[in-house]
Amino acid sequence: MTTIRRFLVVSLGNPGEYRETFHSVGHLALESLQRKLASEQPTFTSERHGKKAVLTSIGPKYTLLQSPTLMNITGPWLAKAYKEYIADSGLTPAELGLILVHDDLEEELGVVKIRQWSRSHRGHNGVKSAMASLRPEPESKWARISVGIGRPTERDRSTVSDFVLSKIPRHAKGIIDEKASRGLYDALVELERKWEAEAPKEG
Repeated sequence: MTTIRRFLVVSLGNPGEYRETFHSVGHLALESLQRKLASEQPTFTSERHGKKAVLTSIGPKYTLLQSPTLMNITGPWLAKAYKEYIADSGLTPAELGLILVHDDLEEELGVVKIRQWSRSHRGHNGVKSAMASLRPEPESKWARISVGIGRPTERDRSTVSDFVLSKIPRHAKGIIDEKASRGLYDALVELERKWEAEAPKEG
């Protein structure tokens, strides 16, 4: 049977002044996961992936990357980084699990959910861009993990836009840190079990 040998876990978000906003909660979740696994998952440092400088943490099982691009144009960089990683590591698509970590307006703050790669992007432009640029092969092991950020009462586009691009308050960061580190780790373990169970048996 084909075994997943590594996981490439990529968070979506925005750089610069928008890095500490709700839309970039994927980055915060990845940093929380790294701290939870600190004994084996090194702190983030800048390395080159997909022709860009990327905050990276490479452990024995997980390679964590924080997307360096603007949210809405994540896809082309992600496609480059994924193909480059496959080539450099000598892995097949069946041996590398690709997981996209992103914010989710429909879930309560800090709630972590596994989403099928092909499930609707529900208007999330970062996910939309990734899905448009990357097409899974039949043996690809890809998934998304969403982290809830809650939602403003008003649902018009400008209110929602202002909300996702607003700075995350300190108390909310604490909730995200506590819930997302555990939830993200549990989701990764669950995905690994699921993919191993789906792998065709040899002989």
